[in-house]
Amino acid sequence: MLESARMTLLEIEQLCTRYAGRTGEPAIQAVSDVSLTVNSGEVLGVVGESGCGKSTLARSILRLCDSHSGNIHFNGRDITNHNRRELKAARRDMQVIFQDPFGALNPRHSVGTIIGEPLKVHGVGGPDEQQSRIRDLLNLVGLPESALTRMPHEFSGGQRQRIAIARALALQPKLLIADEAVSALDVSIQSQIINLLSDLQKKLGLGLLFISHDLSVVRHISDRIVVMYLGHVVESGSTESVIQYPQHPYTRALMSAVPGWADDSRQRIVLQGELPDPSNPPSGCVFSTRCPDVMKQCLTHKPGLELRRTHSAVASAIKTSCNACHLYASVAEAQR
Repeated sequence: MLESARMTLLEIEQLCTRYAGRTGEPAIQAVSDVSLTVNSGEVLGVVGESGCGKSTLARSILRLCDSHSGNIHFNGRDITNHNRRELKAARRDMQVIFQDPFGALNPRHSVGTIIGEPLKVHGVGGPDEQQSRIRDLLNLVGLPESALTRMPHEFSGGQRQRIAIARALALQPKLLIADEAVSALDVSIQSQIINLLSDLQKKLGLGLLFISHDLSVVRHISDRIVVMYLGHVVESGSTESVIQYPQHPYTRALMSAVPGWADDSRQRIVLQGELPDPSNPPSGCVFSTRCPDVMKQCLTHKPGLELRRTHSAVASAIKTSCNACHLYASVAEAQR
């Protein structure tokens, strides 16, 4: 599918989400000024270390937690302030796969009941039509029809995640959010689930927001990548440009930590210091306390996420990424 033919399914503008701190303590800014888009038929990978705000971003998009500012546009509509009834309608086209495949499934219900629950909640078809749809979904995710009457505890972790995927696809959504969908699985099973998600995404033309801390997995499945640090997006671009030619110092450090990715031109970068307190982030660039290339202006001026001119002729020839770093002049500034 051509990029120009893709429709924007999800558009987030300057989204901020915070959690209340303990009594007398400041709020924790989990997501800060995040903007991104997901197109139909596209996989957007979101990466970053634990605590960077990836899961809160997913929950904010789904309106499982309320954002404090910014806008969320889904399928051409602003759902930022939708009430419960309006959200129910919107969520038919927007489903999620959670990290823990066992905790996400009701242990008291059979697989058939679990997969069929979205159909009943939204009143899709009659009993016979629903049963036919459930059998089709089991076949779609590679499970036998005999699984209908069995309970979640009778399945392995990978099989339970297949059940969760089948449930997420029951209403034929346009956007699927996978929040660390393979991190709780054995490495041997992870590749099976990743390949399944990739095949289903292409077959059904889904938009997929894939959240993970595993860069190898994200590289395999994603068309574009967004890198988060302390609730902020620090770099974004095509998978090829971000992986092959990372610009932001944090992105370079992440890439250098992946076994087998470092070479003579990309040595291992070990970040010094601790992750800052999200309730009291640095006043300038959020990465300034750990950045090996920190400059004076980084301590006082927060860089915006902009299209940047890189120092690599090869990288700029492929596709210049957006990053939030004072090391690079923005294209707009360079053209003045």
